[in-house]
Amino acid sequence: MLQQIGIRTGQTVLDFGCGYGAYTIPVAKIVGEQGRVYALDKDKEALDALMQRGESAGLKNIDRMETSGELEIGLTDESIDVVLLFDVFHSFYFPKTEDRRRLLIEIRRVMRPSAFLAISVWPNLVEPETEDEIKNADFCLEKEISEGLSNDNKDLGTRRILNFRKERHVLSRQLIYKEAV
Repeated sequence: MLQQIGIRTGQTVLDFGCGYGAYTIPVAKIVGEQGRVYALDKDKEALDALMQRGESAGLKNIDRMETSGELEIGLTDESIDVVLLFDVFHSFYFPKTEDRRRLLIEIRRVMRPSAFLAISVWPNLVEPETEDEIKNADFCLEKEISEGLSNDNKDLGTRRILNFRKERHVLSRQLIYKEAV
């Protein structure tokens, strides 16, 4: 599934809200020694466990990024090829619309022009306005991947993964706006 969304060898990936590394470890294996994975979370114990798992697997391309929950990402502008927002972009973690908007602005800042943002959407967590919020932050939906989930022959629903790119015309819209004012 990670390769299907576009994770490739040599990329630099930010796994925002990585937790125990359910995606971080497989992504680190895919991007290989030429790539880098930034594992960002506010749960110190989860990050400790993730780093131990990565070390046990011989992975040296995972960088730990501990946060206090601030919506600032300690990476330079346009330094990331892929941002994963898996199972975290919803009102449980970000109850305020303004916080989700600020997060998307910060994500845009660290994304290279060719980068993409992948958001995993579980049916029981998605709010109807989620996709609109992302589009209003000047991202455009590039593709959607659906994956049926089951456990012990029980249907758990369908997870959707939405891949977004930065809107390319944002700068020109800003210039037009400034000229109009």
